[in-house]
Amino acid sequence: MARSRETVGKKEKQKRKARKKQDKLERKEERRANNDKGKSLEEMMVYLDEHGNLTDTPPDPKKKIEIKTDDILLGAATLINEPYETERKGVVTFFNESKGYGFINDLKSQENIFVHINNLQEPVREKDKVVFETERGPRGLSAIKVRKA
Repeated sequence: MARSRETVGKKEKQKRKARKKQDKLERKEERRANNDKGKSLEEMMVYLDEHGNLTDTPPDPKKKIEIKTDDILLGAATLINEPYETERKGVVTFFNESKGYGFINDLKSQENIFVHINNLQEPVREKDKVVFETERGPRGLSAIKVRKA
């Protein structure tokens, strides 16, 4: 008798192939059964409630809020013009003349503000009372136009 040309490895490979094909058919049938096509527009609609959650119930028209288009501001926020003191008063807490910088303690807010020698209008020393303006620098507030009080 002649031996079968099919080996165990070939049989296993054919079984795996048949199993994959069967699984593929089952998935195809499941997709057909759960097909969402053919639904009406109302069934497919999703609404957003006041809390930002998705829901299938439409919003209550009684809770509707009218927004005037003129009230919507586009672009960067504008600053509200509040009375702002441009001149501040403070005391020099540290100043190094050789390095050319120091710090001023603002009397009102008690914050330390950096000052550079180029922004002095007259020479200052530690514990001098000064009047200055501030500007936003790369590392925070900087004092400018510094003069003795």
